[in-house]
Amino acid sequence: MTTHVAGFEPHWTAPPQVRLFATTRGGGHSQPPFDSFNLGSRVGDDPAAVAANRADLRVGLGLPAEPGWLEQVHGTRVTPVTSDGPDQPEADAGIVAGTGAVAAVLTADCLPIVLARADGTAAGVVHAGWRGLAQGVVEEAVATLAGDPSELHAFLGPAIGPEAYVVGDEVRDAFTSSAFEDLLAFQPGEAGWRANLYLLGANRLKRLGVEPERISGGGFCTYSDSQRFFSHRRDNGCTGRMATLVWIEG
Repeated sequence: MTTHVAGFEPHWTAPPQVRLFATTRGGGHSQPPFDSFNLGSRVGDDPAAVAANRADLRVGLGLPAEPGWLEQVHGTRVTPVTSDGPDQPEADAGIVAGTGAVAAVLTADCLPIVLARADGTAAGVVHAGWRGLAQGVVEEAVATLAGDPSELHAFLGPAIGPEAYVVGDEVRDAFTSSAFEDLLAFQPGEAGWRANLYLLGANRLKRLGVEPERISGGGFCTYSDSQRFFSHRRDNGCTGRMATLVWIEG
């Protein structure tokens, strides 16, 4: 690598050829309030700064192609990502099959979920805010990857933590009306319910058949860790975006 990329390659249970990287906010070209390694092109940042950050990302990680950036809409659409695919399709999850392409989602509180087949031939990454989780984006991604869900590996990336994520009754009802075990993901707070996105995501995966020992990650809080992470809620909607990326090496 000739360029340092702010972020980390976490330990998880997937085969080693499935590469995963989560960026953090430092070391880039963007000025406040997008300081400094903002990778989102739709948040009001200088396009030249975003382009420079994305170029550093590709060079620094030695990516085989430009990441398949999505137009994320808090929906359930899953799209295949190829090295020459369409620019920013409207979707909230991207799937790669084989080498040569990079799937990516952008977040600043929502939960990124990375999935990989046990044989290392396909992987994907999901943008899962509460709406996407409740509506079934994880189910769509698992179905698109195909195969036996019990053999999938999953990683839960940086998201807002349960101490900071306060929601109303409509969010709680969207989950608990159909899944009793999701009641534990909502604890009463002073101004509403403190919601645990990590538990909601893990519960969803386990109900689909993913083995608990193959679910890694969690434990971050984008809201409380302002040195490492952007947070849409903490910064009143004016902030940058981190990327969670997955690709398969030959």
